[in-house]
Amino acid sequence: MNDIKLALLGSKGAGKSAVLVRFLTKRFIGEYASNSNSLYRKRLSIDGRQLNLEMFDPCSQTSEGRCILEEPVEWADGFVVVYNISDRMSFLNAKNILRQIKETRGGETCKGDVDIPICLVGNSKDLCHSRQVSEEEARAVALENKCHFQEVSAAEDYLEIANLFTKLMRHVMEHLKYRADRRRYSGSKSMAKLINNVFGKRRKSV
Repeated sequence: MNDIKLALLGSKGAGKSAVLVRFLTKRFIGEYASNSNSLYRKRLSIDGRQLNLEMFDPCSQTSEGRCILEEPVEWADGFVVVYNISDRMSFLNAKNILRQIKETRGGETCKGDVDIPICLVGNSKDLCHSRQVSEEEARAVALENKCHFQEVSAAEDYLEIANLFTKLMRHVMEHLKYRADRRRYSGSKSMAKLINNVFGKRRKSV
């Protein structure tokens, strides 16, 4: 059984709780303001592998909310960063959240490593008539931050949200496997070096 921890981050009114509840229950709820953190659990199967999924939905982050972000950023294996395409301020806040994730977790990746699993999500694509953030601009930000990007409508489409989470969880599993393999490789190299030092010294003394 694999354990995966995801955090949903975004400002008030972005729709992150609506996106999460849509994924968990297939039902749509209007975005609600929450003053507390919520942790959800779900057991599911992806590509024949059983997963225990934990999803952390903290209270909405403001642009100054670095202290609010510290706990979920350090805890999570992957991130869903949500903004509302009809609210430019929520997009600017999402960019700030991406920057904070990279600053906090950037030390995990070196050249050639698998990137930290993040998906930048533009919610409310059904509100194109009041769009304030173009798809091209958001895609460019995702490319700059080396993360996935997708526009969704929590109000209208469960399937695209389910696909979004499935792709992210696949990326998380790949990332966790890579890190585990790298730790094993590093450990085996250290052991080989230790053995070589011990037996090398013995051969020299003979």
